[in-house]
Amino acid sequence: MKKKSFLLIFAMLLSSCSSLTVVNPTVIPTREATSSPTDVPTSTPVTPTLTFTVTPTLAGQRTRTPTPIFDFTATQLTGTPLFLITPDTPTPTVEMEGFVAVSISEKEFYKTGECLPTSVKFTAQAADVGNTAFVLLFVRFKSKQTGTTSKWTSITMQSIGAGTYTHDLVPEEMIGLDLFENAWVQYQFVATRSNSKEIGRTDIFSEKLTLLDCESTPTPPAPTPTATVLKP
Repeated sequence: MKKKSFLLIFAMLLSSCSSLTVVNPTVIPTREATSSPTDVPTSTPVTPTLTFTVTPTLAGQRTRTPTPIFDFTATQLTGTPLFLITPDTPTPTVEMEGFVAVSISEKEFYKTGECLPTSVKFTAQAADVGNTAFVLLFVRFKSKQTGTTSKWTSITMQSIGAGTYTHDLVPEEMIGLDLFENAWVQYQFVATRSNSKEIGRTDIFSEKLTLLDCESTPTPPAPTPTATVLKP
């Protein structure tokens, strides 16, 4: 009985399967790459062509120098400079061969008159005290306007010991006094031995001493007294 039932069920299943329509499954096509890969382009370096422009040089033409432009509106700095620079100008030295020092008592003096001083004292100290027997003072006039000079006047100076010699010069001792007004008095010192052999001489002092004319101021006249008449 059970065997018949099983066969009956199996037959029914076969009949049901034969009645079904078999549908083929849809196949999704695989896309085949037909394009070949593109090669990476090779870069070719391009060398630029250099172009040179020749500037002609004009013969005989000077190159113009640019003129600098200054801004004069800038504010100037004020204040005291830190350093004061002075030119390194050497002071000319005076030749003093045969002498230690020389000096004059005044820078200007006057002709005889009411103005003072009317004389100037010259002092000279000889270097070789043992061999110096005389010191001579030479003086002359030099015009301040024309530069004309008079003849030299030679004066023997007085020894005061220790190789020092002095002389008080007055205008009347000099040659050409009446020919010069307000002129320079040039002077020079010369040292000699007892036999008058020279052993020392200074340079000429040219514009150190002036002889001035004394211009006296006239005295005003005394006022004339006037009598006062008293009326009764």
